[in-house]
Amino acid sequence: MNQLNNRSTEKDQDVASEAPKRFAFVQSCWHREIVDQGRDAFLGEMASGGVPPSAIDLYEVPGAFEIPLHAKLLARSGRYAAVVACGFVVDGGIYRHEFVAHAVIDGLMAVQLEVGVPVISAVLTPQQFHEHAEHQAFFRDHFRVKGKEAALACLRTVTGLTSVHALASAA
Repeated sequence: MNQLNNRSTEKDQDVASEAPKRFAFVQSCWHREIVDQGRDAFLGEMASGGVPPSAIDLYEVPGAFEIPLHAKLLARSGRYAAVVACGFVVDGGIYRHEFVAHAVIDGLMAVQLEVGVPVISAVLTPQQFHEHAEHQAFFRDHFRVKGKEAALACLRTVTGLTSVHALASAA
């Protein structure tokens, strides 16, 4: 990976300047008080990485199941360097939890492979979640960590892909 990052040519600069500089963040509203923590941490870490909040478009969907379609349409728009998904799929004691979790994660992977735009997932699918204060506090804190991790993954992935695209263009 270092070899890709150490090669800088005029063509690399041209490709980097052509890449979209905007980012999309799609979050579900289910358990908003928890998921908002991931969004806020993401925005803070992106700002630390040099990306101002004005370069990030925020989108909301009712639940995590709706995220992949929004991610696909946003990725296809050509406007974004990456799309970040943030949501919370909780185990309500029925099979639906596993179905939704698999559908969302598989859908996000399919989007990035089909469209060629990175889709970063901060969709959490814990096996056990209870509505009591201790679990809510734990997951609010956990979403802060995941929001920061998503921002770092987003920035690193976009930077890495810019280098890969530059090498492919040079070939």
